[in-house]
Amino acid sequence: MESDAGVDDRTGAVTVDAPAVLVGFARALRSAGVDAGPDRVQAFLGALDVLRPGERSDVYWSGRLTLCGSRDDLERYDRVFAAYFGGSGAKGRAVRAAPPPRLRAIVRDAGPAPGTPDGGERDSAMPTAVLASSAEVLRHRDFAGLSEAERSQLRRLLAAFAWHAEPRRTARLRPARRGVVDPHRTVREMLRRGGEPAPPRSRARAERPRRVVLLVDVSGSMAAYADALLRFAHAATHAAARGTRVRTEVFTIGTRLTRVTRELTHRDPDTALAAVAAAVPDWRGGTRIGELLRAFLDRWGQRGMARGAVVVVLSDGWERGDPALLAAQMRRLHRLAHRVIWANPRKARPGYAPLAAGMAAALPSVDAFVEGHSLAALERLAAVVRGADHGTADA
Repeated sequence: MESDAGVDDRTGAVTVDAPAVLVGFARALRSAGVDAGPDRVQAFLGALDVLRPGERSDVYWSGRLTLCGSRDDLERYDRVFAAYFGGSGAKGRAVRAAPPPRLRAIVRDAGPAPGTPDGGERDSAMPTAVLASSAEVLRHRDFAGLSEAERSQLRRLLAAFAWHAEPRRTARLRPARRGVVDPHRTVREMLRRGGEPAPPRSRARAERPRRVVLLVDVSGSMAAYADALLRFAHAATHAAARGTRVRTEVFTIGTRLTRVTRELTHRDPDTALAAVAAAVPDWRGGTRIGELLRAFLDRWGQRGMARGAVVVVLSDGWERGDPALLAAQMRRLHRLAHRVIWANPRKARPGYAPLAAGMAAALPSVDAFVEGHSLAALERLAAVVRGADHGTADA
């Protein structure tokens, strides 16, 4: 993706396409579970047309009043705002904006400011729109090419990530506006009215989110992606705390299979990742996906964990074992699971083809083959998991 920031050749000013930045902020809110739909985004942009789009406090309060629809959204909004714009709350420095019709926030490049090796605390003094533009660009950057500062910002965005699973209908019936007639509730309503006729009451099958199982590759070939993917898994395991009731199980695969769901229950992502690091004995080793899939299915999957679940494999598909074994275990997994999704960070590279023996063996049993190299790719993966995109496996 091209950056939303640019440099004016005549004045040397750093320009930021403010509407694109603000729409990107709304997209990040949706990833965190805030229902910031098109109507709310339009109201947000309209409020900033009246106020000052380059002023941090105006951006904060305009978004809070127009994009949040419930009390639960407020905490998520604050987390995403801090991760996207840097800092927290409504404090910040102003960015001068040019007049309509095109809204552009302009910041003069005045050179380094005193206080740091490069001349100042650039991150804390950076205008709101420039910081937000960098966050929007970061969404599309490959995890393997990030600097330490970018990784720190990515961790904040991943900590605000929300997870929604595909719903399934259960045998349990619940009151509903539409459905079959509920005779007991209908009769009770008539008795409450003294025997007078009453509109029939209805009931329908209740829905629950499907279980999600994440198999995260932590082998040497996935070293550049393992931290981000495990933080993504941490956000998934904490979805229940954010009101989505998603049952998520997480395993790491390399030379051994390790269940790390308990370690990821720590609310703090850094504490959780430290617990995972202590529990996983095979960091940056080889990969025996076929053997470990068989171990997973024998011990957990066949007994019910994978039955009817959405199973996500996050791996580059490099297999040191027998590809035929991997193909057989993937067929077995596909028969048990509701859907099997494979997220490969290397799929986004130009000219990529699934020629590795393991990837080629697994693909016939994969329902959706997606990328997993960036925050935007993980957002698309989450959409596939919740059933918004039932794409088939492709190369």
